[in-house]
Amino acid sequence: MPENIAFIGLGSMGEPMAANLLAAGHKLTVYNRTAAKAAPLKSKGAAVAATAADAATPGGIVFTMLSDDRALDALCAEKPSFVEKLGKGGLHVSHSTISPATSKRLAQEHRKHGVDFVAAPVFGRPQAAAAAKLWICASGPAAARERIRPLLASVGQRTFDFGEDVGAANVVKICGNFMIASALEGMAEAFTLAEKNGVDSASFADMMGSTLFACPIYQIYSKLLNAGKFQDAGFRLLLGLKDVNLAVDTAEASAMPLPLGSLVRDRLLASVAKGRGEWDWTAIMLDIAEDSGLRKAAAR
Repeated sequence: MPENIAFIGLGSMGEPMAANLLAAGHKLTVYNRTAAKAAPLKSKGAAVAATAADAATPGGIVFTMLSDDRALDALCAEKPSFVEKLGKGGLHVSHSTISPATSKRLAQEHRKHGVDFVAAPVFGRPQAAAAAKLWICASGPAAARERIRPLLASVGQRTFDFGEDVGAANVVKICGNFMIASALEGMAEAFTLAEKNGVDSASFADMMGSTLFACPIYQIYSKLLNAGKFQDAGFRLLLGLKDVNLAVDTAEASAMPLPLGSLVRDRLLASVAKGRGEWDWTAIMLDIAEDSGLRKAAAR
């Protein structure tokens, strides 16, 4: 029996994910606070709701892709709420990168309305979302995870199951983004060091990406770092700072020092202070170049 599906949050990641659900033949209702962002999906067959609550169907499924904990909390707290509209048998799938504590609290609040909550954050930039090549990690009630399995297959290349602890997938996402941020810092420092000593950093990156560091993160981000198109934001620096803060906060809550996390957070914060918060998070390359005495202009 076909599911009644809604997608809320049509930014650079949400819009292509919703488009892939439509392309897979699913009927979809969409909602975005900035209504104009729903227009491309309407032209592809999606119904457009006037409010988040209007997007939900009793007993149906709502996917959300929002920027942070605060935005998701605010959406769930609206009156009337899409959670209340879903009611018994409803399911909320959160693709947002948020804290595990927020997921656990929302899951508990959703249960008061008979609604299941699944955390399903994704790895991948907008190009991967458009190609349905996202990596998805999911946690929450087993029956709910099974229910959405064929839907997630429409937006990602593989879903990794992290069990019934609803916050587990959020921990995985936070740790993964912390690893990417740490790799970015290492690459940017190494490329700058090479350049300071007369070595072409792009050639150096090509060698490393095809030998010792032959994996997607190093191959993709080394090209982005050397291209210098820092204002073309595939992943905004402000969101990177938010995610590293989540890692630092989660570590503190776990009584674990995270010294590299503090370093990377300060690097991102310095970039924000210089007005680069809306740029891609690879723009940390500029700060490292400036600290080294190089003046690397951002490509326009």
